[in-house]
Amino acid sequence: MSLFPEPLERLAAEVIAAYAARGLMVATAESCTGGLIAGLLTDVAGSSKVVDRGFVTYSNAAKQELIGVREETLARHGAVSRETALEMAAGALAASQAFAAVAVTGIAGPGGGSAEKPVGLVHLAAVNCQGEILHREMRYGDLGRTGIRLATVETALELLVELIPER
Repeated sequence: MSLFPEPLERLAAEVIAAYAARGLMVATAESCTGGLIAGLLTDVAGSSKVVDRGFVTYSNAAKQELIGVREETLARHGAVSRETALEMAAGALAASQAFAAVAVTGIAGPGGGSAEKPVGLVHLAAVNCQGEILHREMRYGDLGRTGIRLATVETALELLVELIPER
């Protein structure tokens, strides 16, 4: 029995199979998902060949200390921003042996939102060693905390699929 919905399990298995077939590894940097992306990936048999490491950087201090997000970025743009997500992804890639890294930061609710940054706002970024950079700003709406987190996991895996190099 898995903790995750079947469509997410299938997507994770696709990511693991595609990266394993190419001998490549991935890393995650997670804030609002609290490790769910890494948890889902490691639910897949054979994931030890693909998942290098995951960083749960819930606090701003963790973002700075573990994956090098700049204090200036957090002060100017906030933790939930395109800039922070991009620095998180780049930092996770630099602090790992991975080919690609994905990062997420957002507001899962039920509180914590504002008019400018409502509940359901999530910034996702993914980068790889070939210099490809992806960013998505998602406004999932108030799906509830679990709904927002699972939707974020799905989008993060989709970004990793986009970064799979052609053979």
